[in-house]
Amino acid sequence: MRRMLTAKLRNSTGVLNRFTGVLSRRQVNIESISVGVTEEPNISRITIIIDVASHNEVEQIIKQLNRQIDVIRIRDITDQPHLEREVILVKVTAPPTKRAEVLAIIQPFRATVVDVAPTSITVQMTGDAEKSEALLRVIRPYGIKNIARTGATGFTRD
Repeated sequence: MRRMLTAKLRNSTGVLNRFTGVLSRRQVNIESISVGVTEEPNISRITIIIDVASHNEVEQIIKQLNRQIDVIRIRDITDQPHLEREVILVKVTAPPTKRAEVLAIIQPFRATVVDVAPTSITVQMTGDAEKSEALLRVIRPYGIKNIARTGATGFTRD
């Protein structure tokens, strides 16, 4: 079961290691992790996507993480109205004869071309994981040379 957790942590050395260590000890798979400084320079926000077996397991993980001295707050926002985004860069095989076709296919996704080479183009798109997967499905037949994803980041809506 895919769960999205957000946390505010003190921004200091070793905090991320201790935070992920709790998940590692519980043998929880981290699908995505995104960390950045908040509006306060000494506080970081972490967004983490994990795959767990049950809701009880998520509650136990949250309790353990809240006991960490550098964790200010952690919440499971999966079932709450929230914003979720990730950036994906995809290098697609696109000889000049196929470029117009590839450009037409990426347009509904509001993807943009960020680099052009003689035999390929690099496309950038922002959206949730489902949108990223949908983009990959439609451009896969053209040949994907490389993919880079930032991982999801997000927070609850007001």
